[in-house]
Amino acid sequence: MSSRKIRVVQWGTKHAHARGWLEVILANSDVELVGIVEEDSERRQELEAQGDSPWANASWLGSADAVLGDDQIDAVVVEGDNTENLAQAEAVIAAGHHLLLDKPAGHDYPRWEQVIEAAAQQQRYVQLGYMFRHHDGYERIAGWAHDGILGDIFAIHAHMPTYADPASHKQMAEFTGGVFYDLCGHVLDQIVWVLGRPSNVTPFMQRVVPASGFVDSGVAVLDYPSAMAVVTISGLVVPPRPRRYEVYGTRGWAVMEPMEPAQTVRLCLDEERDGFIAGEQVIPIEARPRYVASLEAFVRTLRGEQEPDRSLEHERIVQETIMRATGAIA
Repeated sequence: MSSRKIRVVQWGTKHAHARGWLEVILANSDVELVGIVEEDSERRQELEAQGDSPWANASWLGSADAVLGDDQIDAVVVEGDNTENLAQAEAVIAAGHHLLLDKPAGHDYPRWEQVIEAAAQQQRYVQLGYMFRHHDGYERIAGWAHDGILGDIFAIHAHMPTYADPASHKQMAEFTGGVFYDLCGHVLDQIVWVLGRPSNVTPFMQRVVPASGFVDSGVAVLDYPSAMAVVTISGLVVPPRPRRYEVYGTRGWAVMEPMEPAQTVRLCLDEERDGFIAGEQVIPIEARPRYVASLEAFVRTLRGEQEPDRSLEHERIVQETIMRATGAIA
């Protein structure tokens, strides 16, 4: 694909990140937004009425079938909610388009495997919208882990609480894992990137507040031959969200808190190396806007200017791990 603009369609508007992705798409000079498809007429009317929003700066298209049949479309950005996005992803790949899919990849793992297999057969690119892939702190910590600066990694702890607005409870109740299912992919994406596929995953899902009607708190333990990772998520935490990410190795450790806005990473090493001092030090990190670098990487990948940030196999394993971590599959 040449250096011309990448022509994309956004399909769906109900995902919590849909507006953010739309804003980034509209601001990217290498991307041409052909339009938005929203088949829920009430939802479309609601958004069209927001005259000062990014929705007012985009064209609204008709049915998805007409868009998917247009061979002038390079890629589709799927922003349907968690009940819609897997079917949308299936249709995009079946039509032969590249896919940028917001997380998680539905709630039917065998169907997701088929999407990945079809994408591989057709040589279509699939990128998931996990928002920490280009986060400065996560990139640095993963780099230290991959480069051996921390030694052999033996433990990771990711704590990602939120406050689940009551309006979201009904939809969260539709899925095994509730709020854990909705959020865990962001940090499991990072854990799988550092440690790979876990040998075993043990979920602990709970309704701490039974009246909420959904799994509002959860813990998952990921076992590896020489490491363990623990993910904790609650949807009951009073804002602001005290999110924390910790990676421990045989020669050092790194702790990041808060995750957003990014500020610093505490790094501790057993001895001086690679430009770092022995002992604990505080590393300033850049507070990057969400989605911007992910979209830029998507464009460069489609143009052949870089290799994909993550392989299709990685995207498959992350979704499998999400389903194992919530107890949806063994």
